[in-house]
Amino acid sequence: MNKKTIIGVIGLILVIVLVIFLVTNKNKKEEQTELETNELTATVLSVSGNTLTVQDKDDIIYTFNDFDNEESFVSGENLTISYTGDLDKDTEYQTVSIIKCAKLNGDDIQTMMEDKSAFSIFYKQAAKKLDKMTLKEKVGQVLLVGAPETGAAELLKDNPYSGYILYKRDFDNKSTSQVKSKIRSLQQASDIPLLIAVDEEGGKVIRVSSNQKLVETPFKSPQQLYKSGGMDAIKQDTIDKSKILNNLGINLNLAPVVDVATDTKAYIYERTIGENTNITSEYARTVINASKGTGVSYTLKHFPGYGNNTDTHQGEAVDNRTFDEIRDQDLPPFIAGTKAGAEAVLVSHNIIKSIDPNEPASLSASVHNLLKNTVGFSGISITDDLSMSAIKDEDALVKALKAGNDLLIVTDSTGSIDKIVKAVQDGQLEEKVVDRAALRILAWKYYKGMFTTTK
Repeated sequence: MNKKTIIGVIGLILVIVLVIFLVTNKNKKEEQTELETNELTATVLSVSGNTLTVQDKDDIIYTFNDFDNEESFVSGENLTISYTGDLDKDTEYQTVSIIKCAKLNGDDIQTMMEDKSAFSIFYKQAAKKLDKMTLKEKVGQVLLVGAPETGAAELLKDNPYSGYILYKRDFDNKSTSQVKSKIRSLQQASDIPLLIAVDEEGGKVIRVSSNQKLVETPFKSPQQLYKSGGMDAIKQDTIDKSKILNNLGINLNLAPVVDVATDTKAYIYERTIGENTNITSEYARTVINASKGTGVSYTLKHFPGYGNNTDTHQGEAVDNRTFDEIRDQDLPPFIAGTKAGAEAVLVSHNIIKSIDPNEPASLSASVHNLLKNTVGFSGISITDDLSMSAIKDEDALVKALKAGNDLLIVTDSTGSIDKIVKAVQDGQLEEKVVDRAALRILAWKYYKGMFTTTK
């Protein structure tokens, strides 16, 4: 065999090998793509250029930046998204590749609200009530506002708020009968039963027990209780506190503080149990378990954990800890409280750099995804007070709803309903986002038995 023939044979062999390699590699890629193709069913929140933001039935919010679909979608539509790769349910922005999007028939809110919350069985009743409500009334249901010193009942005529937060001034020098009468008058002035909330943490933050006419001895702080009698003292304190609050007509306590803080110089330290993650988790579990059946819902706060940050009442607080630190040290108490049946979680205004470097936690979809996915919480997500100095965004009300909150706290409620209504009318906020939150609040109220016990 001459040299030319040998070279020709070698060349032919190389070509055959290359063809086999390419065909095999193509088949492997096709098989791999087929194996990795997944589907997500969700509701469109917004479409802007190549960016698509959706929310699934578990309230996880996803944003895709490479969206390029021939079919057009609008906010409120239900769709299935076929994609390759893995979704990260702990954050908002995704890196998966979208293969195809397709519309689903119908947009029944019930279909998209089949979540795991304890009160989801009341969605059907809540949906019937929601259907009869005006946009203004639905917006009102997502607002928990500070009660004005005077005219609180009259204010409800034009401002159908979901509820009022009462402060120390609302209890000063009043008797039990006077407080009960005031709360009863508020309930009678509202077409839909009101959430009546207080921050009765014990120790540094007390409202009702600041008045000896109502409570002979102010409620002790978690640290005082734990040092004097351990978890048994905390359990009994929760039961005693709940009886007093329930008797007055208060149905929501914005406590306990389950932030992990062991540094005595930390802003939040005095309001915590002051112990490590494990003991703080036991504290969260004990309070929630003890509160069950008392008629008062308790609220785990301040998600995802305050750490040693500054006071967000006074200005912006930035948390520079790593995600691993927050996951290992701060999330366990929220997980423990969630497993015990916590109905509500309050989200802080801290900017958590490792989760969302741009938005305060209360306005961050990534923070809410972490709450719903990693923590497994499916109850009511509540913002910290949006009137606080840490919140400077004029669109905070709208951003808070888009981020996945159900209930917005606004002590300075002037014009809050009108702002959200205008955002819907201007196309800045999809009405379905309001519907979703309002539906959950109404279902919660049914779950709490408020429609039969407050009038």
